[in-house]
Amino acid sequence: MEVMHDGRACTPSAPKVRQVLALLLVSANRLVLVDSIIQELWGNNPPKSALTTTQTYIYHLRSLIERERLSGTGRELLVTKPFGYTLLLDQDQLDQGRFDRLVTQAAGLLRQGRYEAASADLREALALWQGPPLANVTQGPLLRSHVVHLADRRTHAMELRIEADLHLGRHRDLIGELRSLIAENPLHEWLHAQLVNVLSQAGRRAEALAAFQNLREILARELGLDPSPAVQRLHREVLLGDRTLAISA
Repeated sequence: MEVMHDGRACTPSAPKVRQVLALLLVSANRLVLVDSIIQELWGNNPPKSALTTTQTYIYHLRSLIERERLSGTGRELLVTKPFGYTLLLDQDQLDQGRFDRLVTQAAGLLRQGRYEAASADLREALALWQGPPLANVTQGPLLRSHVVHLADRRTHAMELRIEADLHLGRHRDLIGELRSLIAENPLHEWLHAQLVNVLSQAGRRAEALAAFQNLREILARELGLDPSPAVQRLHREVLLGDRTLAISA
């Protein structure tokens, strides 16, 4: 998490204040209950001073907003409401908002068959990521669930971008990337299937069959499972020399 304004970093240095800000950011423009903040900071064992301490953290955030002039003129950024607080942001002020807008737009372009535009939007969306979500923030139960959601959204965007590039015939360009992604996500069956597919499409049938065998061994060893019927069907198509089959995200 990083807060930038006029080219300078304004991220809170105090861990708890940063944690509260992160919770407000991932819930931008929605009410965050005081009880939710307390649960995030202390779980099921809050101190007796939890309410006043939370109000102190909010005060520090307001001071940061005023000191760094983050709200601009005539606009309230952090709003107190009954039972909680809301951080008011325009969609493109928050990378998460820009990311979601670009991915939604790209998904529509994919459905329309506009693969070049979809791939460009997805590359722009993925370029917003600078590492694991909220890696520099202490995470309580609420933020941990948001991190899982954000990581899933990133994976979905990556799958859509690979699908767009497949439609554009970029099979050879995808081979190295897919091998790298599989090394990071060895149980992600869809990635394995796409590697089998692009190797086959590139005329590298023996490597495609080896990639399928690698997937089968990993699933059997780690989960006691066989590849899904769709991936087994892809394997049969490769064996028969039919390189037209693709598995969508």
